Amino acid sequence: MTTQPFIAINSVTRSFSLNGREVHALRGVDLQVAAGSFVVLMGPSGSGKTTLLNLIGGLDQPSSGSVTVGGQRLDQLGGAALAAQRRTIGFIFQSFALIPTASAYENVELGLRVAGHVPRKEWDTRIRRCVAAVGLSAWIDHRPYELSGGQQQRVAIARALAVRPKLMLADEPTGDLDSSTGEQVLSLLRDLVDQQGLTLVLATHDPMAAEFATHRYNLRDGKILQE
Repeated sequence: MTTQPFIAINSVTRSFSLNGREVHALRGVDLQVAAGSFVVLMGPSGSGKTTLLNLIGGLDQPSSGSVTVGGQRLDQLGGAALAAQRRTIGFIFQSFALIPTASAYENVELGLRVAGHVPRKEWDTRIRRCVAAVGLSAWIDHRPYELSGGQQQRVAIARALAVRPKLMLADEPTGDLDSSTGEQVLSLLRDLVDQQGLTLVLATHDPMAAEFATHRYNLRDGKILQE
């Protein structure tokens, strides 16, 4: 029996107009990702890796081709259905995207408020478990300015975990971290994939990320060159 891929990208293109000229961000990309994979998308700025990540996350729509995640054709979903799909995905960003006046606990709680599908009575237990999973229980009441860059990224990971996603997307998660802290974050992400069965797709310039991945794809000029 053939197992269907968790993510299937078929003949996807993405073009847009910039200053009166046509920019081709993706040029006929095909990609299949099995559930439970740690996939790294690598390439220089402008290669198309962030655009591809945005399509998988339902943050953007392809100009042509199909994007299927967990059996859902994202390119065929309407606005409300697409928004609902996005709320089931854990997003991690380079800049952490934390509320500076909120504690680690409150930042993770905000993720649950935005998701909207988690019963309120489960919040406290889930928040504390997710903060513990990233090793920050002792810092749960600290605000971002009281945390190191690596700790802030761990809070962002805990926030993404709180919605119990099957899919996690990370855009340059080690970009603002030193190499040692970046390695710790990548190791944590790999552990979460292995222990919780997540599927993780990570876009990065960081060559160290490939050491933790199950699959690596190189992008250039909107095309996948090789694994």
